[in-house]
Amino acid sequence: MRCLVVGGSGLLGSALVRACLASGHEVAATYRTRPGQTADVAWLPLDVRRRDDVDALVAAFRPDVVINAAFRQADWPTTAMGPANVALAVAARGGRLVHVSSDAVFSGAAVHYDETCVPDPITPYGAAKAAAETAVAAIDPAAVIVRTSLIIGDGGSAHETRVRSLATGAAQGVLFTDDVRCPVHVADLAAALLDLAASGHHGVHHVAGPDAMSRYELGRLIALRDGLDPDRLPAGRRAGSGVPGPLDVRLECGMTRGRLRTRVRGAREFLV
Repeated sequence: MRCLVVGGSGLLGSALVRACLASGHEVAATYRTRPGQTADVAWLPLDVRRRDDVDALVAAFRPDVVINAAFRQADWPTTAMGPANVALAVAARGGRLVHVSSDAVFSGAAVHYDETCVPDPITPYGAAKAAAETAVAAIDPAAVIVRTSLIIGDGGSAHETRVRSLATGAAQGVLFTDDVRCPVHVADLAAALLDLAASGHHGVHHVAGPDAMSRYELGRLIALRDGLDPDRLPAGRRAGSGVPGPLDVRLECGMTRGRLRTRVRGAREFLV
């Protein structure tokens, strides 16, 4: 199978590239500023904001599957318009599209959100992700849209880097005790995305870990794994802090779980 990973040099994109190679697929991956480090991959420069460039790349590579993991939190055109450009190119050429979305599309007012829930974002990033979902679904109804939660790796994610900096005194700040998500390991998420790419399913799916926890509790687990003192992590509350964003967002994944071959682990398992 010919797989194109859009945004292949990021944390999730890199895991997707490795998972595709491990499954014996032919892989190309795009990057915006610098290529990834994985060998045996065709690394292709791409700015997803440029519709003609996206169309030309998809036309040249002719992938069977495109997985879009590209985003920039403060860049509406990349996060909202880029997925529309990808969907237009895939719809014109044929093939399977899997688009990665986020739990940021929800406000947290309902706390628990299943795959049928309609986005109600309260941040610009959440609004961009919700707009992308709408565009992808309208352009390519056969596409899979996968909402996920806080992505954790084996030390390489932004949250893990922040935890280490706070625990060692290299940075100031707090980890919120009232900001709750369902962390997912990047390798599990990548495997689940490939499961859905190979399936006949379409529409919205949720892939997140089964353990709901605060960023502070997650930070303590990361510190323990890394041999750091979790008691050195400063705690605080997001409510009243002035930091925008939802508080408690828990993705319910029951429908999706029944369609996956991959077992998605909780943070209390993969961080032990």
